[in-house]
Amino acid sequence: MPDSPRESVSSQAAIPADSWIQHATDNQVARITLNRPETLNALTPDLRERLIALLADASADPDVRAVVLTGTGRGFCAGADLRTAAPAGPPAPGDVARTLRRGAQRLIAAVLDCEKPVIAAVNGTAAGLGAHLAFACDLVLAARSARFIEVFVRRGLVPDAGGAYLLPRLVGPQRTKELMFFGDALTAAGAERLGLVNRVVPDEDLARTAHEWSARLATAPTRALTLTKQLVNASLDTDRAAAFAAEATAQELNMATQDAQEGLAAFAARRSPEFRGR
Repeated sequence: MPDSPRESVSSQAAIPADSWIQHATDNQVARITLNRPETLNALTPDLRERLIALLADASADPDVRAVVLTGTGRGFCAGADLRTAAPAGPPAPGDVARTLRRGAQRLIAAVLDCEKPVIAAVNGTAAGLGAHLAFACDLVLAARSARFIEVFVRRGLVPDAGGAYLLPRLVGPQRTKELMFFGDALTAAGAERLGLVNRVVPDEDLARTAHEWSARLATAPTRALTLTKQLVNASLDTDRAAAFAAEATAQELNMATQDAQEGLAAFAARRSPEFRGR
C-alpha cells in the first residue's frame, strides 16, 4: 500500500470530465472531489459518467474500503448542468424518462449500490440532483455553511434523481412535501435536525472530520459493512419475514470472512481486532 495518494489516470483523454474531477486513493480510502467550482460543481453528462465509473471501481477494488465524496469551492454540487444542453423545443415522448433512467437515476443507484461505505462531505450548496447525491450516501457530514435545496419547483419541474424515493425514507412524507413544494434553502443545522445530516462541523473542520471518519471505516470489517448497508437500504422496501431471511443469509455469508473470524478470536483473546477487509 503506497504512502502517498495514487492519482487516477483515465485512458479516455477526450472526456473533459477528467479535468473536472479529482480522484486519489490513500490508506484504502478513495477520495472523489468534484472540481468545477465556477459552476458550483454542476454535473455534465460526462462528469456524471466519470463519477459512476469511479464508484464502480471503488466497489470492485479490494484495496478500497471507504469512499469520500466532496466538492471544491462554494458548492458541493448544484445538480445537473442544464446549460450544457438547452432544449430547442419540447422533447419527444419518452426522451425525458429515458434520459433520467440512463443518467441521474443511474448515478444515485451507483451510490446506493456501492459495496463500500460512502461519506458525503458537503462543503457548500447541494441543490437538486446534488442534494440527492448527498442524501444517497451512507453518512453525511456538512460544513456549517452548507445549504440543501430541492430546487425543482423553482424551475417548474418534478423532483427527480431519486428524491421522492430517498427523502420520505429519511424524513417522512410530510417533511418531504414541505421541502419539495416550497424549494426553500435548508441550512446545515436544519438538515441535521431533520436527520438528513449526521454531523455539522465548522467549515474549516470538514476535511479533517471526513478524514477521521473514513479512516475508521477503512479499518473496519469491510464485508460486514457491505452486508449491513445492503440490509439497511432494503429494509424499508420489504416485509419482516423477508428482512429476517436476508439478515440470516447475510450473517451466514459474513461468518465465512477472515474479518469475522478475526473479530471472534480477538474477543476471546481480549485484544483489539485487526480487520483487513477480507
